[in-house]
Amino acid sequence: MMQKAIIIDDEADSVKLLSLQLKMYCPQVQVVAGCTDAAEGLEQIKMLQPDLVFLDIEMPVMNGFQLLEKLGAISFSLVFVTAYDQFAVKAFRFSALDYLLKPIDGKDLQVAVQKAAQRHWPVQQQLSMLKEQVQGTAKNQPAKIALPFQNGVSFVETAHILYCASENNYTRFYAADGQQYLVAKTLGDIQELLEDRSFLRVHRQYLVNLDHIKKYVRGEGNYLVLADDTSIPVARSQKDKLMERFGWL
Repeated sequence: MMQKAIIIDDEADSVKLLSLQLKMYCPQVQVVAGCTDAAEGLEQIKMLQPDLVFLDIEMPVMNGFQLLEKLGAISFSLVFVTAYDQFAVKAFRFSALDYLLKPIDGKDLQVAVQKAAQRHWPVQQQLSMLKEQVQGTAKNQPAKIALPFQNGVSFVETAHILYCASENNYTRFYAADGQQYLVAKTLGDIQELLEDRSFLRVHRQYLVNLDHIKKYVRGEGNYLVLADDTSIPVARSQKDKLMERFGWL
């Protein structure tokens, strides 16, 4: 099934290159418009009703966020194309929004297009989370993390997450209210997102929220007891990191 796509990027060379890459790697995608101006992109979206939009954030006069605000409801899959640094990449991951880093890798492009075919349309809360982090308008880091599931996205307060457990290429989140969330990301990916938000990888299978630790039991099998009485093993190699985070004597 053909997918209609619009590319919006203020660099003409970027528009041409992405069009060529789509032709090469994703023949099921038909580029119906390539725009180097956000206002033009806005009009083309309204007129052509695309299935997929590749959008650069940093553009003169009107940036990508302003374009989306003028558009209102979004009824297409959205992939941000950006040259942002590692900090902003975390912002995309935290909001669970799709992005491609310049220079674009062909395999990454194919994955983004495959996701788009599943009609995962972004919701306003995801866009707000991303905007706050990228533009630095939030006083603190986001209180919630966006966890995608098959039919949508769950927004969970990081403070309410007790721990995360590895399940091969998936990670299961355990929340204080008893809810569980299974996400198609490795524990390593989740660690990268949460390690600067009171979380610590204490074992190859577990990432814990330090604010929910009730006690640490030493001995042959070092382990933590969390607020809900769950026991989590602590690897010997991580014991010093745990002590360092708490400043134990």
